[in-house]
Amino acid sequence: MLFNSFAFILFFPLVTIIYFLLPNKCRWLHLLIASCIFYMAFIPVYVLILFFTIAVDYIAGLLIEKAEGRRRTLFLVMSIVANVGVLAFFKYYNFAVSNIDSLLHYSGSMQRIPLLKIILPIGLSFHTFQAMSYTIEVYRGNQKAEKHLGIYALYVMFYPQLMAGPIERPQNMLHQFREKHSLDYDNLTSGLRRMAWGMLKKIVIADRLALIVDPVYKNPHEYSGTTLLIASVFFAFQIYCDFSGYTDIALGAAKVMGFKLMENFNYPFLSKSITEFWRRWHISLTTWFYDYIFNPVVASLRDWGRGAVIVGLLITFSISGIWHGAGWNFIAYGVMHGIVICYEYLTRKQRKQLFSKLPAIIVNSISRIFVIAFLIFSWVFFRSKNVAEALFILRKIGHVPAELGKLIKTKSLAFLQLPDLSLTCLCIGLIIFLQLSQAIQRKYNFAETFARKPAYIRWGLYYLGMFFVLGLGVFKKAKFIYFQF
Repeated sequence: MLFNSFAFILFFPLVTIIYFLLPNKCRWLHLLIASCIFYMAFIPVYVLILFFTIAVDYIAGLLIEKAEGRRRTLFLVMSIVANVGVLAFFKYYNFAVSNIDSLLHYSGSMQRIPLLKIILPIGLSFHTFQAMSYTIEVYRGNQKAEKHLGIYALYVMFYPQLMAGPIERPQNMLHQFREKHSLDYDNLTSGLRRMAWGMLKKIVIADRLALIVDPVYKNPHEYSGTTLLIASVFFAFQIYCDFSGYTDIALGAAKVMGFKLMENFNYPFLSKSITEFWRRWHISLTTWFYDYIFNPVVASLRDWGRGAVIVGLLITFSISGIWHGAGWNFIAYGVMHGIVICYEYLTRKQRKQLFSKLPAIIVNSISRIFVIAFLIFSWVFFRSKNVAEALFILRKIGHVPAELGKLIKTKSLAFLQLPDLSLTCLCIGLIIFLQLSQAIQRKYNFAETFARKPAYIRWGLYYLGMFFVLGLGVFKKAKFIYFQF
């Protein structure tokens, strides 16, 4: 079920009202059934995959807690293998087979491994990582094994964050499913406002930008470098509004019922380095990789000094790249970010000395421009079908100065094959609106300030926002980008 669907408009209030009407001891079952219905709205049979991993990890948690020595490690490894095995089969089987076939072809072998018609279960990477965090935390002694199968199943399947996170830790969520949450006016209003803001980001901004981005990236050979550059810039804001919009809706829906999920975004486009960007972007995934991949790698190579950090960063971001998708373009995306962060790590003292001689406003401005430019560059690989297409797009973008020179000479826009001018201007206006809105939210703590305003101001803005969405929204039930991961 999509958040931006009519079905969810009915589902959310119905589930929430029943939740508060039920006695506390029955609420977990209600939320678990609702979450199953929510997930089964896509491909019903795939809920069995969730049931399988839930059963494996529930039993593994109990066994790990009781076991000692190597047996604890064995049970953890079995749990991880089961989770990663399911993820690898559905997400990476055809990718691996295609590459093996290519190697066989180059070696002269005529043998071929058959591809399978597999539909990737929506959100598989997210709930797989959330399930793995549970068994790892039990193994480390940071979390008691959950004895209640239903509560554990709800931890994995809680519908607001089931499809695209945030990827929660058991320490934050399991206890909340036992706590009694009363209907609270502040939670209700702030949660609904956050859901509305998320819907606006998705339906009005992300899906409107998609009207330009999707056709251009579908047939990049038909467009000029200037148009490809415009589409690439728009995609940076599309993916942010799409993903952070989902997160806003998820956090808002959970908050209405009294649940607190972790923040997943912290104004990432204000970052002054790629290292800082990853502390602000998809925070739940970044911290997951930091705790469960980067730290163990560095600890195992501690005698290597700074080399351990470099190896840890490259391994972590390579895995992060392939986590996002089964393709060499995603691996390239991850490796590029890893290399830049390694550079920032190795040169931080030299850069600090150099920048100390310049005014802060100049340093900050240049740094943020670099970050945005690098993100646009790397997201070309993320959005393209493969590495070859990404390189083709970047080559054409490299022709933009020549195209602008030709434009000055001919004074004709025809050869640029620009998208619809009015739509392009509207998209630029929406991006400016987004940036100004977030600047206000960040500087003035908008949520608290807004809550203290008189009712006529608050409701006036509510109605204005509603007309804004109805007038500019794209109501095509477009899937969220990160559902494919």
